[in-house]
Amino acid sequence: MENHYIVFEAGIALVLMAIAALLSARLRFSIVPFLIIAGMVVGPHAPHIGILDLRFITTAPLIEFMGRLGVLFLLFYLGLEFSVGRLMRAGRSIVVGGTIYIAINFTLSIAYAALQGWPLKEVLVAAGITTISSSAIVAKVLVDLRRTANPETEMILGIIMFEDVFLAVYLSIVSGLVLSGATSVGAVIGSAVLALGFMIGLLVVGRLAIPLLNRFLNITSDEVFLLVIFAALLLIAGFSETIHVAEAIGALLVGLVLAETEHAKRIEHMVIPFRDFFGAVFFFSFGLSIDPLTLGGAVGLALGAVVLTIIGNYVAGILAGRTAQLSPTASSNIGLTIVSRGEFSIVLANLAQSGGLLPILQPFAALYVLILAILGPLLTKESKRIHKLLIKVTERKQPSATP
Repeated sequence: MENHYIVFEAGIALVLMAIAALLSARLRFSIVPFLIIAGMVVGPHAPHIGILDLRFITTAPLIEFMGRLGVLFLLFYLGLEFSVGRLMRAGRSIVVGGTIYIAINFTLSIAYAALQGWPLKEVLVAAGITTISSSAIVAKVLVDLRRTANPETEMILGIIMFEDVFLAVYLSIVSGLVLSGATSVGAVIGSAVLALGFMIGLLVVGRLAIPLLNRFLNITSDEVFLLVIFAALLLIAGFSETIHVAEAIGALLVGLVLAETEHAKRIEHMVIPFRDFFGAVFFFSFGLSIDPLTLGGAVGLALGAVVLTIIGNYVAGILAGRTAQLSPTASSNIGLTIVSRGEFSIVLANLAQSGGLLPILQPFAALYVLILAILGPLLTKESKRIHKLLIKVTERKQPSATP
């Protein structure tokens, strides 16, 4: 398609997203899986009929960039719902909960991949694919279900941040092994320290700078105010990516800092339309990256990993919640909320492709992510019912006391 059709092609993409949104609203279900499926049915494998080009070749970079903005706005808004003080007060329980979550899920993932008889590099990549949650999907579901004020949500946010520190270290190791055949222990340690130091440093400095931020953001013009906020968001999120901290986590940190200011409500009100629009583009873009024609050979493998992930997440959520003295229902919500997989899994799958690893990893990752992207919002929505059902099943299995 010629470049002068780029607006038309973008319009087609928006029509597809609008149809998906209307359908999800009619069925009263999360919009996330509808947008992903809408993206899957088009893309490079779709037909080209005259000026109607459903391959989205010309607009693919634009849609991908807008999707990245969607992740930033989703995590930024989630951060605005909290505050640095609230998160730092829960620091110890978050570290303990995050350690439990990673330990259980990473161990299960390594064992599952090893049972497939794959070489070491493939095992490590597959384990990464099935361990890390999707920040974007988790954020979207928490906002859609209005659970940002729930007591377990700060633990969920903490685990997401803890996962990012783990991911920074893990990507350093795996990318070194896969792309160069070796890795430096010093570089790995340095990457971990830098990532952790950046996150803690930004939170501490941000909290100390609240009085200054209150005065600086006392801007009358909405236009200027919005430009200043977005400039800070993209600059800090972009900088975090340069030091191997996910840009989404950088956006979350900016939101956490600005939540402490007296301008938090104004920012929140102004950012909601951007969150919803660009967030929808992200999930559509994510669907575009999945070719349904390549998924057939990985069905059994992906289904097994999905079952293992749900079990591991639920157990980890229960244990993490107990360490934070949360109720059983809140603990159950933790595991069932962070079960979704997404952008980080795809990054690792692309790394495997770049390193010339087994080709099965690409369709496995795509199908695994798709299933959990659909199941994740559903499990989160029905988490209370699932918890009650499991309690009933457990009680029935317990032997009754003899008189």
